[in-house]
Amino acid sequence: MVRTAQKIDSLVAEDASMEAAIETVLETAEDRGVVEWSDVSDELTSGQWGRLIEKGILVDADGDGFVVDDPDGVRDALEDAEPADEEGDGGWSSWDKIALVGSLAFFVGYWDPSIRNQIGGVLDLVIGPIDAAMPFYLVILVLAVLTGLWSTLLQDRLTNLDGMSDYQEKQQELREREQRAKEQDDEEALDEIREEQMEMMTDQFGMMKQQFRSMPWIMLFTIPVFLWVYWQVLGVGVGDGSSTVIVMPLIGEVSSWQAGIIGPMQAWIFWYVLCSMSLSQFIRKSLNIQTSPT
Repeated sequence: MVRTAQKIDSLVAEDASMEAAIETVLETAEDRGVVEWSDVSDELTSGQWGRLIEKGILVDADGDGFVVDDPDGVRDALEDAEPADEEGDGGWSSWDKIALVGSLAFFVGYWDPSIRNQIGGVLDLVIGPIDAAMPFYLVILVLAVLTGLWSTLLQDRLTNLDGMSDYQEKQQELREREQRAKEQDDEEALDEIREEQMEMMTDQFGMMKQQFRSMPWIMLFTIPVFLWVYWQVLGVGVGDGSSTVIVMPLIGEVSSWQAGIIGPMQAWIFWYVLCSMSLSQFIRKSLNIQTSPT
């Protein structure tokens, strides 16, 4: 279902009219059992038909036409899809933009103690029992697991890897054509290739925005969690030096969580970043989730 939804999102992001084309094909296949080009040629272009086959939405039915692969998944994906007018900004919906504003508002808490205290106090209702039951370094480890899992799942759901892969393939094809044209001194072909490269600059901007679509939702969860740790260290006294000596990986012994490790980076920040980066990689491998195009 998730992969089907990603295919649908990719097609609709490329061309908003693909949503209607997919609905037409799905309805025709449900009515007739199979669908052929002649059944939908009045409502679909040959390019749309080809893209549906290329993406695996339509699969061959042993020479008797085509059937929709995972019709339930296609139907659910169409129902969950944002309206076309909300998806026109590089695949970002209105909810994505609201999440970005919310995450930026939380971000101010790094400098504003009143915001940090409010967020820390609220999250402490949930994280406090965990903090009371285990050492602080394990609390950070647990939070790193949760934020890493959240980030990985969101990247898998919201990043359009198919579209990014298609764009990279087009770039590679243009580079190969450009190289051949240069070897043959074909100025006409080079001019045509340069025009195509200029047209692809718009696509590149859209791909960049699509690649970062998951970031607001990731920050909406990870920033408050990080602020709670910050609030604990600065306000509650976890890092006031009264605890026992802490042994940090790669660093050795430090006197407290507020002790400087690398320049202004304190021990608690180093430990959080180390846990988050390593555990995120482990989670991706364990769940077999790819977050970048091949």
